[in-house]
Amino acid sequence: MESVERVAGAVTFRTSCRTLPARCPACMMPSWRVHGRYLRRLADAPVGGAPVAIELVVRRFKCLTTRCSAVTFAEQIPGLTSPHARYTPLLRAVLTSIALTLAGRPGARLAAALGIRVAKDTLLQLLRAVPEPPPALVRVLGVDDFALRKGDSYATILVDLEARRPLDVLPGRDAVPLAAWLRGHPEVEIICRDRAGAYAEGARAGAPQAMQVADGWHLWRNLAEAVEKTVGAHHGCIRAAFVIPPVAKEPVAGGMVTKEPTAVETAPFVPPDGTLDVGGRPRRLVARTIERYEAVQQRLAEGKTLAAIRRELRLDHSTVRRFARARSLDELLVKATNRATILDEYKSYLH
Repeated sequence: MESVERVAGAVTFRTSCRTLPARCPACMMPSWRVHGRYLRRLADAPVGGAPVAIELVVRRFKCLTTRCSAVTFAEQIPGLTSPHARYTPLLRAVLTSIALTLAGRPGARLAAALGIRVAKDTLLQLLRAVPEPPPALVRVLGVDDFALRKGDSYATILVDLEARRPLDVLPGRDAVPLAAWLRGHPEVEIICRDRAGAYAEGARAGAPQAMQVADGWHLWRNLAEAVEKTVGAHHGCIRAAFVIPPVAKEPVAGGMVTKEPTAVETAPFVPPDGTLDVGGRPRRLVARTIERYEAVQQRLAEGKTLAAIRRELRLDHSTVRRFARARSLDELLVKATNRATILDEYKSYLH
């Protein structure tokens, strides 16, 4: 190291290399003949939050082998430089770790907080340069779909659940691509998937030896939807049950005796009417839900198909299907009318 300079919070180290000889990277023969010199600037990891740069005087040597394809070559210092690199190996390793964790813009913001100036595109280039891990045998395979463009195009992602890394992306969410992929991986023992019929068919065709299981997220989602649907269908019964105060008992020396309820406990519970707003006017969401439910059910009774109802009412197909499958109006209104919060008793005053 020849000198150190600190300007505007940045630290610059100036140095050069004097060792001889240097080996040609093409023919690996040593050379003592210096052809020229130039200044090379490398960014290094920050010190104490201050950016660090290394200004290195690099020598260019002439190859002494007449049959070598390289006429001249620049010297490389092991552990510090590599061809065409603008970062030291230490800083490159730091930026690669940031790129693997946060990718582009978030990674650039974190690097700036650490005192490293880097563009998001540079981080993405470092991310693409990371070599792919070597292929390994897959024992537990996760299969799920995701939207490339919601409502338009979808794809299937395959994940090694034990290694916790993605393996492949298949076009669409059909059985044929999945079955073809599984035929090339007979080592799969367990397939964890959602409840789509196409995935079940593809797993049976491509890996009959594998056991199929439902993933935890879809199990919890299906359970929550079933509970919500059941509670919605019996919403009226649940509201009526709260009107009757519970019978309380208290222990005494001879056993349990019925405790006389207080005036507050005997007062019937009156749940808030979710069909009205704070001003006592009918809520638009409730009125619209009732109107659509009656219109869909009337047309179903007339024998019309869901597609015909969708075109006639100008509604989305999933909306028509939800109104058609509802067992009662309460099942549709439970979300809109049962939104009790701790703010309800104060809303009239606030308005």
